[in-house]
This record gives sequence, C-alpha cells and structure tokens, in this order.
Amino acid sequence: MSKQFDVVVIGGGPGGYIAAIRAAQLGFNVACIDEWKNAAGGPAPGGTCTNVGCIPSKALLQSSEHFEHATHHFAEHGISTGTVKMDVAKMVARKDTVVKQNNDGILYLFKKNKVSFFHGRGSFAGAKDGAYEVKVAGAAEEVLVAKQVIIATGSNARQLPGAEFDEDLILSNDGALRVGAVPKKLGVIGSGVIGLEMGSVWRRLGAEVTILEAMPTFMGAADEAVAKEALKVFTKQGLKIELGVKIGEVKKGKKSVTLSYANAKGEAQTLEVDKLIVSIGRVPNTVGLNPEAVGLQLDERGAIVVDAECKTNLPGVWAVGDVVRGPMLAHKAEEEGVAVAERIAGQHGHVNFGTIPWVIYTSPEIAWVGKTEQQLKAEGVAYKAGQFPFLANGRARALGDTTGFVKFLADAKTDEILGVHIIGPMASELISEAVVAMEFKASAEDIARICHAHPSLSEATKEAALAVDKRTLNF
Repeated sequence: MSKQFDVVVIGGGPGGYIAAIRAAQLGFNVACIDEWKNAAGGPAPGGTCTNVGCIPSKALLQSSEHFEHATHHFAEHGISTGTVKMDVAKMVARKDTVVKQNNDGILYLFKKNKVSFFHGRGSFAGAKDGAYEVKVAGAAEEVLVAKQVIIATGSNARQLPGAEFDEDLILSNDGALRVGAVPKKLGVIGSGVIGLEMGSVWRRLGAEVTILEAMPTFMGAADEAVAKEALKVFTKQGLKIELGVKIGEVKKGKKSVTLSYANAKGEAQTLEVDKLIVSIGRVPNTVGLNPEAVGLQLDERGAIVVDAECKTNLPGVWAVGDVVRGPMLAHKAEEEGVAVAERIAGQHGHVNFGTIPWVIYTSPEIAWVGKTEQQLKAEGVAYKAGQFPFLANGRARALGDTTGFVKFLADAKTDEILGVHIIGPMASELISEAVVAMEFKASAEDIARICHAHPSLSEATKEAALAVDKRTLNF
C-alpha cells in the first residue's frame, strides 16, 4: 500500500536533507529517502559530503595538521614533545566518529521537524493523477506518492578508463579517506580540491606525494596570483606537482601501481606508487533513479536538465545540487534545496551563483568569491585591484602563519566589489565577509571604512580594501 506525502525528497545529502527540513518548516508533509549505510548497516544520511567528502576530509586534515605542528612547529613556541608518533588507525577512527555524529544529527533534525525518513534507494515507479510514485528499495519495499518530488541524488567520482577504482590500490575520495597506514609513495591524478587536500594529509604524515595534472596551468579556476602563490607554497612543503601531463597505461601489481605518462615536454615517464588517488572530477548520480518511468529529461553528461529555478521538464519535479548544472559544492546544493522548498510554497526562493564561495582546505587555506582577475580582463571590465600580505598582519605573525594574502577586485568606476581572493590562515572563515559585502553590492571603500577588531586576521581584509585606493596603513 502506498504512503501519501506532499513532498518526497530523493537523496539525503546537503541539498536533500536541507530541502526536506525547509519544506517541513513550511507546513508540508515530507518524506526523505536516502540509502547510505554506516558500518553496522544502519542509516547514514548526509550524502557524499558527510560520509566520504567534506566532513571526513576536514577531520583528517585537522589531525594531520596537528601532527605537522607537533613535529615541525611546536619547538619555536618553546614546546618540547620528544618522539611524536601517528596512530593512523586512531586518526581514522576519530574521523569515523565525527561522521557518525553528523549522521545522527541529521536523523535528529528529521525527527525534530517531523520529516519521515526512509532508508533505501529511491526510484521513479510511474505517474498518475498528477502525482508521482516513488519506490523505496530498502529492508522493506515502500511506495511513496507525492505531487512534488525533489531529486537530490548527488554525484559520483569520475573513473579514469583503465584505472577503475578498487578502493585498495586505486582510490576514489572514499578509499582515500580509509587508508589504514601511511603509504611510502602516494600518487594523485588531478590537482583539484580532493587531490590537494588528500595529498596534503598524507604528505604531512610522511608520504612522498606526486600530483599529476593534465592541464598546463595549476588551479585554473582560481585567480592567477593565488594559484601562483599556492604552487610555490605546496612545492616548498614537499608536494611534487607536475602539470601538462598525459596519462598512459596504469598497471596494478600486488602491492603497488605503476603509471606511464608523458610530462609537459612529451618525455616518457614512469611512476610507481603504493596507492593511487584518482581525482579527476565527479559525474551526476542518476544510477537507478529510473527517469524513463516518468519521462524525466537528462543531458549528455547524465545530469538532470533544469531551468534557473531548478524545475525539470516535469510539473512538480525539481532537482538540486550535484545532479544538476552549476558548481558541485555542498553549500550550493543547500541553497538550492531551500529555494526549491520555498518555491513549492509559492514563495520566491533565490540563489545567487555570483556569490557562492569556493574553499580549498589545505594549509594555507584558499578561498574566493566572485570574478578572478583573468575573468575580468577577458570580459573587458575596467577594474582596480588591491592586495595585502598576511606577513604584515599582527595576528598572523602571532599565529606563526604569515603565508599568503588577501586580494580585492573592484569596479574602476563604481568601486563595487567584483571579487575577493584569499590564500592564507583561516581563509575559509574570512571569505564570508566578502560574500556578505557582495550580496549587498558593497564597495571596497565600505569594507575599508568598517572597523575590524585588532589584532585579527580580518584586518588583512580591511587593508586589502584600502589597497584598492592605494592607501594601506600597515604595508
């Protein structure tokens, strides 16, 4: 027998669970379907982000950063530690605990907001009388019926032909988070967020890390000045980064992987590693969704086709997050989830793609929002730039972390902020001020005139805004 709901959400990741909660807050009877399982086979909502992405990677980054501080930086603070050892199993167990806390938190939020949760894989079974039937394949098969369906099925790691994931020697983000011991040699294909973050984790713990990137430029999506600084710093830290490579054959042995590739000069190279992380992007996840049952339209990449409001080609069916166009970011999915729930309620949900922040949680952290300098040049926009180094920031000196800078880009005539780019300590937190400023169409002068606490890293933001008008006070 089917169960009736106002809204059914397929997928319990950042886009899905947030959409379900917001819809419930707006008075709808809501169901959310998610199939992630924990080690015991129980429900683990939160999607890739919570289970094998954003959250666990940050836990490992934090642990490895503590280890690096203890082995390389404590002495300068007068702290003697003796021999420092890393228990990888304990580090991974802590990561698993952090993940479970987030899983349990989402289940609590469902209960608090009266969202009905179904553990299993959701798929379309058909449509009739203006409503959609969604089958849940779990411990017990269920059929849910609703006139409004939100698809938030996320994405999967893209496989490299000839180097399919086995999560033992050739790893996706999932396997990279479950490595049981520090590999002596680690290879990473792709210098994107996952590649840089996971490479940083294992480099700190003693692995010899080589990152192979097909593109001739490093971090092509970032501002050129930031990318140049990042490449210099990461190389100094010990990451070996090769650009413009062409991957050839990937051969698995019993305990290692051997890669053949051509470097930027076209010279044949061979690299043998204990583990290989393949991080070459992600693909929309519509496996098992059964879109044919209702005539749901997909594009050539397998993504669900939506308009600017996340409406699909079917009335009452919406899609958000990694499974649609736009950046594959958890916070983008959340904003779309909220907006769709509000649109279903007749409100005017809004997502501004121009002010979605990007963050890479390496050390130094990298964050930006808005346009890069190369984008503004390509678009022929007249702009002014201002930059301030953390080397001249008192709080950064006290922290012992003065790498990087804050860079402002503002309209040459109106002074409106067009982009802010940060590489340095706590960039992930500092970028929020820029996002708020850009949402309110603030000028660089506005930030320059606002009082910032002293001593704080945020003063570098103020000084970079002052630098747009060539009047920094501390540099």
